[in-house]
Amino acid sequence: MNRSVTPSPGPRSPGRPREFDLDDALDKAIGTFSENGYHATSLGKLTAAMEIAEGSLYKAFRDKRGVFLAAFERYVMLRNERLAQELATTRTGRDKVRAILAVYAEYSHGEAGRRGCLVVGSAVDLASSDPEMAKSVRAVLASQERRLFEFTREGQEDGSVSSRVDAAITARLLLCVVQGMRVLGKTGRSREEMASLVDSALKLLD
Repeated sequence: MNRSVTPSPGPRSPGRPREFDLDDALDKAIGTFSENGYHATSLGKLTAAMEIAEGSLYKAFRDKRGVFLAAFERYVMLRNERLAQELATTRTGRDKVRAILAVYAEYSHGEAGRRGCLVVGSAVDLASSDPEMAKSVRAVLASQERRLFEFTREGQEDGSVSSRVDAAITARLLLCVVQGMRVLGKTGRSREEMASLVDSALKLLD
């Protein structure tokens, strides 16, 4: 459900922030931060992309960092929703790992691939200088690794993954694969190039 930020009642004075749709503005901020990184995104570039006035930004988020934290939270939520949709139709642990790989491959080509991943970008751009952001990035990556571990173990239990596989190490390696896909995507890789990685990565489960 879309949310909106609405100014208080009464006549609108000059320079007063306008009403805007919060989720739509954050989606545009996600694209700008993902493509340019946090430090290279000026306030002017950000407000232009979000199509809001500086006053509206300050009222809703206080500053650029506030926008980034809200955009990061929404980005993770949207990606988790997409993964949940894909996982809903899977049956085995191996199918679930394949679904995750396929989603990342799809995000890693064309325009979306060149725009980049906000999690990867945050790890590079902010994790060493912003303790709060570093904690958020670590939590997201840990959650991804844990999910890959659980699906690998599930596959071993249902017979779709070899019992010889070290689930913990394989989950960590698969995490490197999916995040590496997003890095390669920034260089303009094709759909075919990224999709071909899915079957190759699944051989880790044999």
